[in-house]
Amino acid sequence: MLLQARALVATTPLSRYPKSMTIDQNPRSIYDRQPLASENERLILDIVRRHGPISRASITGHTNLTQQSVHRLIEGLLQRGFLRTGAAPKGTRGQPSPNIELVPEASYSLGISINTDSVVICIADFRCDIVVEEKLNILPSDREKTLAALSPALERLLGNHGVPREKLIGLGFSMSGFFVSQDRAFNAPEPLRDWSLINLKPILEDRFRLPVWLENNATTGAIGESLRGVGSWCQTFAYLSFNYGFGGGLVLGGQPFHGFFGNAGEFSGIYNPDESPKRPALQYLIETLQRNGVDIQSIEALYQKFDPTWPGVEEWLGHTMPQVDRLVASLIAVIDPQAIVFGGQLPRKLGKMMIARVHMPSEREHRYGVGPQEAKLVLRETAGDPAAIGAALLPLRMRSFK
Repeated sequence: MLLQARALVATTPLSRYPKSMTIDQNPRSIYDRQPLASENERLILDIVRRHGPISRASITGHTNLTQQSVHRLIEGLLQRGFLRTGAAPKGTRGQPSPNIELVPEASYSLGISINTDSVVICIADFRCDIVVEEKLNILPSDREKTLAALSPALERLLGNHGVPREKLIGLGFSMSGFFVSQDRAFNAPEPLRDWSLINLKPILEDRFRLPVWLENNATTGAIGESLRGVGSWCQTFAYLSFNYGFGGGLVLGGQPFHGFFGNAGEFSGIYNPDESPKRPALQYLIETLQRNGVDIQSIEALYQKFDPTWPGVEEWLGHTMPQVDRLVASLIAVIDPQAIVFGGQLPRKLGKMMIARVHMPSEREHRYGVGPQEAKLVLRETAGDPAAIGAALLPLRMRSFK
């Protein structure tokens, strides 16, 4: 519909329109990345997302705005279809005003996650609930073939779940690797060579006809965790992403921290080349298992089939846990997080084994026998593929929330 409207404006002389009709000489681009609401409106939307359904009076209590300003902002968001009234609060006297809540179908966003051996597509609604998440039966080594498979998959999922395409506000695309240029070209692991060192943004925008945000899988995993996982009780945490490689993301004060070059949380960088094979990247666990006769060929198979009694598991833990100890101590010393989340594609049973074996800094001797408070080590709380979920939530965070 939008493309048809643009074509009409472009091909019809202005003299053909009535003088009373206003023509937008700068129609909004389909690649528009601007916020859908003002800064204060996004503050209100974010409060309702985190605490809703919520009363108007309670919303005011979470801001530094006057009650009149909050009322005006809410009315505008109600009229534009971002918010709606729900049931009245329970346990209150008289006739209280109804609660305010987000309208889930106000808009949707798309997420795509590329790992070394998996392709996941995800759609989220305006309430940041996941409408659908699907893993494609394809290896992503060939970029063009992967994109050719994703396009019809998207249209099928939109149709199956009744999501109007014109309500998609953006695509969050995540992939393993780090950024090497201002246009956010990825340096991805070897199995993703075809995706590496190129500007993917125009390729993806042309394919999906949506504004695109690029992020690495570890950071989108952290974003997903902040919106749908430990973020419900923790505002500052480090996210460890155990995948074919190893990286992470940081959430500080409820906001993802990207760093100046976009590579904050590239935790593998603290290890020198001699230490690299001992860092907690799951590719090395698979190599160790294979040497010990365990037939595991992919990260996905490792995640689905992991058995703590496999020969080679203890060998790998013996090599890698000193590197995990060092990272945990560094994170606690540098950013003082409330939590450190063990996430990515880490099997949960393996994650519990690793957390139980971490040597925390508080266990060292301290002056007067009293050590500092320190982070809680936890497994990720998001259900599903964390990177794909975070990728789907990325456009919503950038355009609708604080």
